[in-house]
Formats: sequence, C-alpha cells, structure tokens
Amino acid sequence: MPVISRVLSIVLRIAEIGFGAVVAGIIGWFLHRFENVDVWPQPRWIYTEVIAGISILFGLIWLIPFASSFFTWPLDLLISLAWFAAFGVQVDANNRLNCGSIWRWGAITDDTYCGRWKASQAFSFLSAIVWAVSTLVGIWFTFRVRRHATDRYGRHSRV
Repeated sequence: MPVISRVLSIVLRIAEIGFGAVVAGIIGWFLHRFENVDVWPQPRWIYTEVIAGISILFGLIWLIPFASSFFTWPLDLLISLAWFAAFGVQVDANNRLNCGSIWRWGAITDDTYCGRWKASQAFSFLSAIVWAVSTLVGIWFTFRVRRHATDRYGRHSRV
C-alpha cells in the first residue's frame, strides 16, 4: 500500500470527522434553541444533523488503517452527495433568514445567528468537497491495485 495514499486518506478522514463535528454542533445548537418553534426548516436541520452523525461515525470507522478502507469509495461518494444536499438545504434556509450572500463567509466567527449559519454552510460545503476527494483517492487506489495485481498477460497474480 502506498504511503502517500495512506497518509492522505488519514488526513482526509480526520478532516471529515472534524467538519462533521462542527456542523453537528452548530445545527444541534439551532435545534436546541428552536425546539419549541414549529418552523419549516426543522426537518431539514435534522437531515443535516443525521448526515453529520453518519459522517463522524464512518470517518472514525474508516480511520482504522486497513487497505480495505480504500474500497469504500462508493459510500464516500454517497456521503459526499448527501453533504452537497445538506449544503443546498442550508442555502435554501439562508435565503429565508436574510443572512446575505451564501458565498460571503467572512462573518462566520461572529456570535450571531447569521454568523453561525454561515459557519455551518461553510463546513458543510468543505465536508462535501473532502468526501469527494476521499472518493477520488479510493478510486485511484482501487484501480492502481487492480493494475498491479495482473501480470503482463492479463492474468491475476497469485501473490
């Protein structure tokens, strides 16, 4: 197993866990703060919270250094797409919250509703990108292993 792909995989998994934890914390704060309010985005926030929890769980499991973790790239792709959907849900809510442009993330450190919401959007987008990069690393590793497992006559090596 190549060292570069293993190190890159570990860095990506740590980022996936961290970004998922940040989003889970922020969205959890919103859910707690508005638990008694019957508003439209609450199911969407729960969806984002579930995706963050799944990301943390799978990120921790796949952080264990086994070569088989590279073959999970189809699930990495699904989680990446789920994160893009969560980002879309948050963008839709951003338009209703009047927090400005979705790409203006300069106020993510402000202790305001919009600042927290922007931070959640930013980390959701970053998480989607990191899961997509994990997918690409997994595809690269999978096809590299297959190519090296065959000999020059196209037969699989018995080693």
